Amino acid sequence: MIKYIKTNKFFFICLTIIFVSSFLASFIQSGFGRVSIELKQLKTDDGQTLVYDLYKPKLSNSENKVPLVIVVPGFQRSKEALSNIAIELSRRGIAIALIDPYAQGMSSSSTSRIAATTQGYGMFALVDYAYQGNFPFIDVDKIGSTGHSMGGNAAIRGADYFGKEAIRNEQASKLHSVYVSGYVLTLRDEILKDSRSNMGISYALYDEGAFRNELKGWDSGNMEIAPESLRVINNVLSNENQIDKVELGKYYGDKKDRSLRVVFNEKLLHPFQPYNKEATSNQLDYFDKVLGFPNKINSSNQIWQFKELFTLINMVVSLLMLIPLTRLFLKLKFYSSLIKPVPDPLPKQSKKGKIVFWTIFFISATIACISFIPMVDLAKILFVDAANRELTWFFPQRMNNSVMLWAALNGTIGLIIFVLSYYFFGRHHGTQKESWGLNISLFDFTKTLLLGLLVFSAYYLILFLIYYLFHIDYRFWFMGVRVFQPEMILVLLMYFPLFFIFFFSNSLRVNGSMRFQDQPEWKSRLIAGFANSLGLIFIIIIQYSVFAATGTVYWSSNSTDWLSVNLLFGIVPMMFILPYFNRIFFQITGRVYLGPIITCLIFIMILSTNTVIYLPIK
Repeated sequence: MIKYIKTNKFFFICLTIIFVSSFLASFIQSGFGRVSIELKQLKTDDGQTLVYDLYKPKLSNSENKVPLVIVVPGFQRSKEALSNIAIELSRRGIAIALIDPYAQGMSSSSTSRIAATTQGYGMFALVDYAYQGNFPFIDVDKIGSTGHSMGGNAAIRGADYFGKEAIRNEQASKLHSVYVSGYVLTLRDEILKDSRSNMGISYALYDEGAFRNELKGWDSGNMEIAPESLRVINNVLSNENQIDKVELGKYYGDKKDRSLRVVFNEKLLHPFQPYNKEATSNQLDYFDKVLGFPNKINSSNQIWQFKELFTLINMVVSLLMLIPLTRLFLKLKFYSSLIKPVPDPLPKQSKKGKIVFWTIFFISATIACISFIPMVDLAKILFVDAANRELTWFFPQRMNNSVMLWAALNGTIGLIIFVLSYYFFGRHHGTQKESWGLNISLFDFTKTLLLGLLVFSAYYLILFLIYYLFHIDYRFWFMGVRVFQPEMILVLLMYFPLFFIFFFSNSLRVNGSMRFQDQPEWKSRLIAGFANSLGLIFIIIIQYSVFAATGTVYWSSNSTDWLSVNLLFGIVPMMFILPYFNRIFFQITGRVYLGPIITCLIFIMILSTNTVIYLPIK
């Protein structure tokens, strides 16, 4: 056994780091053992299922009841993406229900196309469930909700929904207080007037989505003068006390009658607002004021960053573990035939060759850049059900569909450019087809495919074990490798063929046209990383350069385009590291096939489990 461990020491080192890091992340997540965390499931109306993490302070019980806050992540986010606020509130003695919104994470889809409005992504049902006394350690008179972005919209809608119910029944609202982060579009008089909940508003001054607000340019995100924030405050003030400028951080109204209002305006971008110490402090101060913390801890005393650090270590090390994990399986006799000599690299680049190479490099990047938004628009036409949030088995991932089309298009163009560059230049300047690593028998290709599936399965089995033991996955902020429900295997198989065009094209180009004699390996890999991601980086540069100059993002014609660009913050890192893995697996096997099989399976599952998905309800 010791000899086996020594032989595969890199794998076991990675595994050890993941286990230790997961334990430490779990310890922090539980408030150093003072909070129990349990995965729960609630069956709601029409066969819907809401999955959530219940954070229960261990000192709470039927004799010592505590407030409950339901946390609702935003669009494209699962419950783990807002674990930071759950950690901080729960260690202060507040019970937390951290939900997977409908159609995201492990919750079912919704029967409603406007789930935020009609169901709060499942939050409404959970408020009712808690209010009925199903959590004996909860003070049902102190139920709150918070959310970011579309989760913030759910909180606003909840205040309106339960406010109307309270008016009808002539009683206090079931929803004591709400905190709305990163969303102001529905702060309208017809929604605010019936609210019977205390309300805190937090909006990023540099929110990219502010072009949708009533004011434009740099004023659009300024909550001191924004009509949206003014309405929030003036809604609870008498006619003679109406204001025309909001004093940020000042509490207006009275919490005794649930009319307390406060507005914050942190100097941040939209996606980074939940992961900021100041924004977190503001939210903690608000909930302490309206609900009262059983454990008094200063709002600046925050530990969630350390949990993020350990789960980041998890994510990085788990991906590195793919290399020794693959080597381990290749030692099996069945797979040993897949190890072939690494073909010779291409001849040293001539001056003319460098011109051709860099011309192709920037042409490919330009095509990748200009084709992305058109693919976003084309996806709306080709995949109508998903685009309209209708339940479907036909490519049900609204946002991923556009990424898939972009990948298939650019993968195909990449293959065409690769072939043309060979016939018009490469074959006349010493390039040999043998250097591409394409030669393989059908039997060995079948074994390569089986090996890719085996590595994928082992990778996720380890993740499931980690999640079972520690309730921790691999992530950093909104980018995460997470567990999945069985039906996601079918979704993976559905998306794999078109995505594979891109992944295979990348492996062929990285190893068949970006590997030269006398070129340092680190330089070759770095160039390949930028070649694969530069087009998408250009989109981010354009979006935020225009934003910095004008106060309005470049792609602002509709919400889908803006959100799709926002999605690139998670995709670009994957695109950059992809060539590294394709090169390493090529060096291990001498062929271009294993890398794209493994990376396509894993990366597409990562994308698929971190997006909205409109699968039919069972």
